[in-house]
Amino acid sequence: MTKGIVAAGHEATAGAAAEILGSGGNAFDAAIAGLFAACIAEPVLASPGGGGFLMGHDPDADGDVLYDFFVDTPRRKRQPQDVQFFGVEVDFGPAKQEFHVGLGAAATPGFIPGLFAIHRAHGSLAMSDLVGPAIRAARDGVIVNAFQGYLFSITAPIYALRPDSAAVFAPGGIPLREGDELRNPLLAETLSLLATQGELLFRDGEVGREIIRQSANSGGHIDAADLAGYQVERRAPLVTRHNGADVVLNPAPAASGPLIAFSLRLLESLAGNRPPTITQLADVMEQTNEARRTHGTTPERLKDADILAAHLAEISGRAQAYRGTTHISVIDSDGRAAAATVSNGEGNGFFVGPYGFMLNNMLGEEDLNPDGFGLWNPGERMSSMMAPTIIRTVDGRLIALGSGGSNRIRTAILQVAINMIDRGMRLADAVKAPRLHVEKCGTASYEEQFGTEAISALRTAFPDARAWPEPNMFFGGVHAVALARNGIMAGAGDPRRAGVVVAVE
Repeated sequence: MTKGIVAAGHEATAGAAAEILGSGGNAFDAAIAGLFAACIAEPVLASPGGGGFLMGHDPDADGDVLYDFFVDTPRRKRQPQDVQFFGVEVDFGPAKQEFHVGLGAAATPGFIPGLFAIHRAHGSLAMSDLVGPAIRAARDGVIVNAFQGYLFSITAPIYALRPDSAAVFAPGGIPLREGDELRNPLLAETLSLLATQGELLFRDGEVGREIIRQSANSGGHIDAADLAGYQVERRAPLVTRHNGADVVLNPAPAASGPLIAFSLRLLESLAGNRPPTITQLADVMEQTNEARRTHGTTPERLKDADILAAHLAEISGRAQAYRGTTHISVIDSDGRAAAATVSNGEGNGFFVGPYGFMLNNMLGEEDLNPDGFGLWNPGERMSSMMAPTIIRTVDGRLIALGSGGSNRIRTAILQVAINMIDRGMRLADAVKAPRLHVEKCGTASYEEQFGTEAISALRTAFPDARAWPEPNMFFGGVHAVALARNGIMAGAGDPRRAGVVVAVE
């Protein structure tokens, strides 16, 4: 009998979760262990200094629940002249982009409080057991995969900014590459302290004190009140019906869930229970962008029939014919599911003292600061496009999924959901299928595997659409698992982002 199944972005991440399932832990235990391990194996994407969301299904508790442990804006905003905040240029090859780092780019982290809150509510093994695989990985080393090697190469200006982080991520001045071994003994010691001292280590303990000291002395905003006052939010998910399936989404203040729900409602009005054409899908993405710009992401507004009708009319008027996120999905044999997406932005460029991790740079993320840097309201939970999702289909399948990919997250989740619900695809095929994305400026990008006829129709509607010859990380990385009514499990790790699936027998 299969005890559970895991899909994640690195073998070490999935392996840690699988180890816990094999030791009798449940899906929540496994997800927590996997997230700790991701801080070692996927450090550009996951860190104790970041935050995220976990969508859970627990048949022994309250059913579906969303844990929001994303970052808060600090409660006190320092004067601009006192803030350490600067840009670094990152070379993507065809293009260059400026990222903003420094201690003044860090928002109040929620990663550690979040995992401990989830453990208190749903965990079955001791937290020290769940941290164990990550400690061993940090001490013994993990092998850098192709995707992580690529991330190290482009984020070298951040991860090699200081000698202490360069010693871990760019030894000898050369960023770690695919096949290299990554060790982080500093973080191993930090996690060992966490296993014995608990979450207070990051609030009142030595790690928390160092965060406060470093921030006060070197141009950050975070202070003791921020760490002490941080609250994990347990939210009721946003549930929408699409062609008979329940799609359980990340609610506001996250932007992702309301926008995915709006897209699904628009598609159902447009295509009924038929699979949408590529141009219908592109039009819905464009109209969802317009709805976001015009009406925001308040669920009540996006459910408004007049708003839906207006955007449907706009579509009907036509001829019909990476940033910093990783995800883990786990399902166990008792029907528990955990889908968790986390982010550290790109990291702020500075290790927290001798503890082997960076705080986030969310205050320097353009996607999260649309009004401009430094204009954030103090003491608020930041919005996010992260979208851990659970789907219950008409045939009784329970599916947990999520993706990395910044503003491509919601379109990746939307398309995988449509592939399964409307097109009846198997999970692996739904994840591997070609993807489309339409930016808010109306620019379409697509993978060429759609086929000649579909692409011709798309390019008629979007003449400047950009073609990607192969599946690409640009379109996110959906890692998904499923449990059928008969107990059979399936999983899919997105090859676009080095996805891995491990089943535990």
